[in-house]
Amino acid sequence: MKFAVSINLERFSPSRDMQTVLAEALELVKMADAGGFETVWTAEHHTIECTIAPNPFNTLTWFGHHTDRIRLGTATLVAPYWDPIRLAGEAALCDQLTGGRLEFGIARGSYQYEFDRMAGGMPQQEGVAYLKEIVPAVKALWAGDYAHEGKYWRFPLATAVPKPLQKGHPPIWVAARDPGTFDWAVGIGASILSTPLSAPPAEVGVLGEKFCKAVADHPEVPRPRFMMQRRTCVYAKSEDWEVPVRHSTDYGRYFENLFQNLGTVKNGFPEAVPYEVVANRSSYDPKSIRDNLMFGTPDEVIEKLMVYEAAGVDQYCLGLSFNLPFELQKQTLSLFIREVMPVFAGRAGAAETSKLKVAV
Repeated sequence: MKFAVSINLERFSPSRDMQTVLAEALELVKMADAGGFETVWTAEHHTIECTIAPNPFNTLTWFGHHTDRIRLGTATLVAPYWDPIRLAGEAALCDQLTGGRLEFGIARGSYQYEFDRMAGGMPQQEGVAYLKEIVPAVKALWAGDYAHEGKYWRFPLATAVPKPLQKGHPPIWVAARDPGTFDWAVGIGASILSTPLSAPPAEVGVLGEKFCKAVADHPEVPRPRFMMQRRTCVYAKSEDWEVPVRHSTDYGRYFENLFQNLGTVKNGFPEAVPYEVVANRSSYDPKSIRDNLMFGTPDEVIEKLMVYEAAGVDQYCLGLSFNLPFELQKQTLSLFIREVMPVFAGRAGAAETSKLKVAV
């Protein structure tokens, strides 16, 4: 199992300076690059300060300029917000500018607040139809001249300019939680981005079963990769759990606002909705958050990660962006690099050795 990190630019108060936000995010990305993380992922969002990401290709190009080897992923582009020609060209240019390091992650979208402003108020659940139309169109544009007559987009013969640097095209990833999206994504040869959100660890196995079924149902395509993300905080002592749990709880209430349009947003800053109106109130229980999310000492985190490895996860992604204090984000990366990653590198080495012995 390899490791990635999700890093977004975020402000939760007007008093927080944007230049500080940029500097801290870049420091984390450089730590991840030097520490051996496979990928850094960043999101697309609009008009909200808690995730400042109007064009993730710009952010990734900037990250790429300051790093040497880490892969650079969009997690995720929002399909209904884009035109296929523009998306194909901007993605390809990012791939060229970053030396062929782009990982192309895309989704239907999630925040109804954004859909009301970016997609004419359509229900965010309808974004999956846009996703299924735009991904094949972008792949065709990367390949050469292509004309499109679809439900949502129509254009005469055109091609992506420039073309991607990576042979064929950048790896394509699709965000999925429901079986239909798993099946469609795997069927077109895309890898899967998923998350158990704040559900108990059993949900990891459920998502793993969905992935395995989709793979089994599509023997005609090579097995794609499977990434899973959780909010993550690693600390030195077990008793240090309260700060990350509190920040995760508060962040969840901002998410509820944007996802369900339950509250107000003032000058880009969403209010945290009251506990009385949140969905799945039990998921805000401090013990549940501590147990379910990737919070713990290095030893506790290693034990939790075994569940993901057993579920067939190829890449575990540390979700660092939930208003966690910067020093705790740095501490998380540092402890993960020093004490967690070597364990799984050793397990991978042992597995490879075992394969060689069997072959001999």
